[in-house]
Amino acid sequence: MPILNKDMQVCISLAARPSNLGTRFHNFLYDELGLNFMYKAFSTNDLEGAVRGMRALGFRGCSVSMPFKEAIIPMVDVMAPSALAIESVNTVVNDNGVLTASNTDFEAVLQLLRERRVATDQTVLVRGSGGMAKAVVAAFKAAGFDKLTLVARNREAGSALASKYGFAHQIDEELAASGATFDVIVNVTPVGMAGENQSELSFDESLISEATTVFDVVAFPAETPLIKAAIAAGKTVITGAEVIALQAALQFATYTGVTLTADQVRRASEFSRSE
Repeated sequence: MPILNKDMQVCISLAARPSNLGTRFHNFLYDELGLNFMYKAFSTNDLEGAVRGMRALGFRGCSVSMPFKEAIIPMVDVMAPSALAIESVNTVVNDNGVLTASNTDFEAVLQLLRERRVATDQTVLVRGSGGMAKAVVAAFKAAGFDKLTLVARNREAGSALASKYGFAHQIDEELAASGATFDVIVNVTPVGMAGENQSELSFDESLISEATTVFDVVAFPAETPLIKAAIAAGKTVITGAEVIALQAALQFATYTGVTLTADQVRRASEFSRSE
C-alpha cells in the first residue's frame, strides 16, 4: 500500500462485529494494483453520524453489514436497482457528496446463477428467511425462476418473504410430509457454519441425491458439510465462499472502476482467509 498521503481515497465497512475479511481482500488488491486507496473496518453505535462523516470527509465507499443494511436506506441519496430489488443495502459509493446504495450480494448470486447456467425452469428449494435469504430469493426471481419454495422455521417471516416475490412457503413438517424433491436446493441458514453447527447437514440426504445443483451461502468453511456431500454425489455446486468473494469484487469495481480478473479475485479471497 502506498505511504499515507492527502490524495489517498478511503473505503470503510460498517458492521456490528467487524472482521478482517474485507479489509484484507481490498487492501491486498490495492497494493497489488498500485491503487492509492486504503480500506478499514469499523463498528459504530451511531450509524447516522458515521454516514454524515463519510459524506463530510469524502470517503469513497462503504460496505454495510448487519444490522445496518436496512437502517441506512433513509440516509443515502440514490438507490440502485439491486438495492431496490430487496430493500437492503450492502454497498455505498460517494460521488462528490452524493451517496448511491447498491446490493452486491444480490448481484453476486444473480451472476453466479447465470454463469453456472442454472436452468430457470427447474424447481428450487430455499431454506432460510433472514437478510441474505432475501437477496437469494430476489436473485432467483430476477433470473426468471418461477417454481421456488421457501422453507423456514419462522412461519411468519418465511411466508412474508415468499409472498413478496410470488413464491410458495412451507415449514419443515409440511416439506417432509410432501415428500417433494427439487432440482436446486439452497441453504441460507447458519447450519454448517464453523462453530457449533459445523457438522450438520442443512438438507436431508434424499433431497441432496435428487438435486442437480446444490448452493450453500455459508462462507466459512469454504466447503460445508452440504457442499462436501454434494461434491461426493457429483452435483453442481455454488458455495458461499464464491458469493462473498464475488460480492467483494463487485464492490471493488464500484469503488475503484477496476474490474478484477477471476484470478485476482481467487488470490485475494485466499489471502483474506489465510489469517
